[in-house]
Amino acid sequence: MLVNNNNAYAEVAETRDRLPPFLATGRRSEALSPSAGRRRALSGPPLRWRSAAQRRHRFLKAFDYFPHWNGQQQMYKLDIGWPKLPEYFTGQTFCVAVDSLHGLVYVGQRGDNVPKVLVFSVEGYFLYSWNETVEMPHGIFVLNTATDSSVWITDVGTGKYGHTVKQYSPSGKLLQVLGTPGYAGSSLIPLQFDQPAEIFVEESGDLYVVDGDGGMNNRLLKLSNDYKEIWLTGTNGTGIGQFKIPHSVTVDPVGRVWVADRDNKRIQVFDKVTGEWLGSWNNCFSEDGPYSVRFTADYKYLIVAQLNINRLAILAAPPVGAIGDCVMVNTVQLADETKPHLVDVDMKSGAVYIAEIGAQQVQKYIPLS
Repeated sequence: MLVNNNNAYAEVAETRDRLPPFLATGRRSEALSPSAGRRRALSGPPLRWRSAAQRRHRFLKAFDYFPHWNGQQQMYKLDIGWPKLPEYFTGQTFCVAVDSLHGLVYVGQRGDNVPKVLVFSVEGYFLYSWNETVEMPHGIFVLNTATDSSVWITDVGTGKYGHTVKQYSPSGKLLQVLGTPGYAGSSLIPLQFDQPAEIFVEESGDLYVVDGDGGMNNRLLKLSNDYKEIWLTGTNGTGIGQFKIPHSVTVDPVGRVWVADRDNKRIQVFDKVTGEWLGSWNNCFSEDGPYSVRFTADYKYLIVAQLNINRLAILAAPPVGAIGDCVMVNTVQLADETKPHLVDVDMKSGAVYIAEIGAQQVQKYIPLS
């Protein structure tokens, strides 16, 4: 059975049906103290531990160095005070998602004996964490509707929870599982994933999944709000509509789906209604492929993470009509070995959050205008 409800995992405790009470007060939870986080992480693979001051000192050069592009001024500055205590990052931070409505930031991290999901306030205070049924988070997305909020996670693990796309309540209660936990599948079966990389969910409940992160599948899948296939496109290759590791997906307000086709070093664009290929950009990515795609809050630009050159590229978003060629309007050069993996944008404040697997932290950049 490929679509499962919250009974899919017997290990899930039927607790925490609503947000913890400390969210209403803004107080930080003691669910995971920095010292406890260090002890847990040190029991697994060795991690590079640093104090908050040491972390910030090392990465301040990302704040000091903002190259201009075509004479334009810098567009973002690093918020050196976010988070308040970086020691809460106890593993490799692979993904980040912003709940702009409630002022929350969700971080997915990997490692032995570490919490897989951390939750912060947009001000930088650690709130709480949860770990149930998450093995190796890759992508994370927050959906807010008129009546509810939920957190979607793609899990690329190879154990009993992996190869799935899962929906959780904000407090970590498992609500829905797409895929067969622990089993990779081919693109011949729509809801059989192999290392699904990322998900984007519209307010209507329609879902877009890029599958997979190095597995046998290289495809873009659109599902209805009742998890039925609407359309599916993509095979392994370099041609039009083909992918080599589709790694990130987002949707704009005029009905276009944007996919970071990572190893083909391009972004491909599709019609969200039909799945028809609309165009591609590759001239901006000769140095490194795109790892993450997100629109700015005003939809004027695309923020693209390039992991191997430690850079954020800011691209001009085309208006309705032809996709045209890629135009890079600015860049944010991060520190060496930062390795930005996936990003998200606070659609209320415009702040950009970057999950950095090399630095093992999330950084926040604030727009200057």
